Amino acid sequence: QDLLVYAIEGIAQYAKRARDLGEIDNEADAFMLYGLFTTLTNVNFSAPRFVNLIHQAVNHRERVQYLYEKAAKYEGVEIESLQGSAIWQPADTQEALQAQAEAAAIDKDLKTAGEDIVGLRAMMLYGLKGVAAYAYHAYVLGGEDEAIYAGLEKSLDFLATDPMDADALLAANLEVGSINLKVMEVLDAANTGNFGAQEPGEVRITPVRGKAILVSGHDLKDLSELLEQTQGMGINIYTHGEMLPAHAYPKLRAYKHLVGNYGSAWQNQHEEFAAFPGPILMTSNCLIEPTPAYKNRIFTAGPVGWPGVRHIENHQFMPVIQAAKALPGFAELGEDKYVTVGFGRHAVMSVADKVIDAVKGGDIRHFFLVGGCDGAAPGRNYYTDLAEKIPNDCVIMTLGCGKYRFHEQDFGNIGGIPRLLDIGQCNDAYSAIQIASALAGAFECDVNELPLSLMISWFEQK
Repeated sequence: QDLLVYAIEGIAQYAKRARDLGEIDNEADAFMLYGLFTTLTNVNFSAPRFVNLIHQAVNHRERVQYLYEKAAKYEGVEIESLQGSAIWQPADTQEALQAQAEAAAIDKDLKTAGEDIVGLRAMMLYGLKGVAAYAYHAYVLGGEDEAIYAGLEKSLDFLATDPMDADALLAANLEVGSINLKVMEVLDAANTGNFGAQEPGEVRITPVRGKAILVSGHDLKDLSELLEQTQGMGINIYTHGEMLPAHAYPKLRAYKHLVGNYGSAWQNQHEEFAAFPGPILMTSNCLIEPTPAYKNRIFTAGPVGWPGVRHIENHQFMPVIQAAKALPGFAELGEDKYVTVGFGRHAVMSVADKVIDAVKGGDIRHFFLVGGCDGAAPGRNYYTDLAEKIPNDCVIMTLGCGKYRFHEQDFGNIGGIPRLLDIGQCNDAYSAIQIASALAGAFECDVNELPLSLMISWFEQK
């Protein structure tokens, strides 16, 4: 993974300079998104896939290098003599690559650079990985923006110099934050443009009788393609983890065999996947080591990978469908249980006047946003306890896997406004920001002056 990041920095060095001369290679940009995505936590653990990606990265780099040097000659600009990742060549074997990896590690110069500098570089790199993940989700849905690609190239080019100035690194980190806000805007437009704006509605969380496929991760494109390919086959599709908000999108909800959500957050997959009587499709990050109880019926797609697990390319889901037909599915109906989803910014802002009146009238005293990716460490029940103790005149907003700590509870409503508003996936933080900004505008105050508290259970790269 370190070597892949290093090779991608080499692409960025040439891509930035080519862009400065008016030459753009979006094929290389898209590869950088995909490549960085594979290095996020709990995405890809397949060494052969990384060996292949490293060699692909060098091919992209050489193509973009040619583009840059050709443009420089045309413009009469002196060609820079770049070093490091711009000229690095990978070894031929996995073992030899492993020996090269030490020189590409994030902490390779820890003793000379110090913890603060290495920490700031790492923070920036991990932020860029998050940018890449969300930008790739948008990309597969047709959402692109040259400002994102330009920002990615500029940031990776900066990191390729092994910067030592703390102030410059801090400024560059904040710039990555700005890029990520733009990425979330593009992803929001891609999601709603393809599947419609989120609408509130109930989602069944108990199984129904019949053949079944479970879809986990975040990728709505994968889910959409699977739903299309399984129409009329008598196979029920269930969401898991951060795929739960998919039920809020009208075009996905229209598929009658998208019957409900099964299980809870990513850290419980060992038990939940083992108990699921059908195949499981992992579409993005959140994969943890499959156990023998289900390893032969779990599939990966997109950037995800695990040694010995079958991988789906180009949305060709027939192997998953065949596995569903061969496995028993659910035999008995479960008790009817439902949760409500779909309170993205469009839904909330459609009743903004009621919310504002409730705040001004004293009926709503405070907003709490309880979100994040959650985790398996002891003490996470803090977020359950917190939600239960929030006073009845307060509204709870949630996004990410943190919702599974309390989303089955009935918190009632305030004047018809539900006290628990599930805004969506982790990337729907964009919706939360838009809601907060709109409220701040209505009350003519700064966002930080709102009666709003953020309880973030865990943030990783994204």
